[in-house]
Amino acid sequence: MTAITILLLAAGASSRMQGRDKLMEDVDGQPLLALMCRRAALTGLPVFVTLPSETHPRAAATGSTIPVPVPDAAEGMAASIRRGIAALPEQTKAVMILPADMPDITTQDMLHLAAHFHGADSPVLRAASEDGIQGHPVLFPRGCFAALKTLSGDQGARSLLTSEPVQMVPLPKKHAVTDLDTPEDWAAWRLHR
Repeated sequence: MTAITILLLAAGASSRMQGRDKLMEDVDGQPLLALMCRRAALTGLPVFVTLPSETHPRAAATGSTIPVPVPDAAEGMAASIRRGIAALPEQTKAVMILPADMPDITTQDMLHLAAHFHGADSPVLRAASEDGIQGHPVLFPRGCFAALKTLSGDQGARSLLTSEPVQMVPLPKKHAVTDLDTPEDWAAWRLHR
């Protein structure tokens, strides 16, 4: 399983947070990004984290993960994915891509998704909520890396998900679909915890 690498996407601008940085919001006494990096590291898999730059304030929250600077982060999620894929070691057989603003994704969720990977012939594995709504993380086998390196814009890998075979992997409750982009999202999430 060590041939799987986790790629946390943390180079976005938090543009809908009214001046706050969603990845530095406090969750259980630590920044969300620190929590997500720790959960990813606890899988035992290598963890790469995209950042706007190596000197960005978020860098202090990434722990023992491997930072990947994204100087063209303003372009959107595709820039993060391209830079992240280019930084992966050659022996990487699959990459689990996870936006870092999803606080309900646990170490166990990541391991559950990774356990469904069957090597080179594996389909793309996409996490879903209990009621079947598609979400994150998404695990791409190496055969998708070339296409991931050519993505553009802020749609992430959506185009690839329509052209490749995809297997849904249900995660508990709404873990796979809870992402917090606005102060209102954060307030509602904190209220229901």
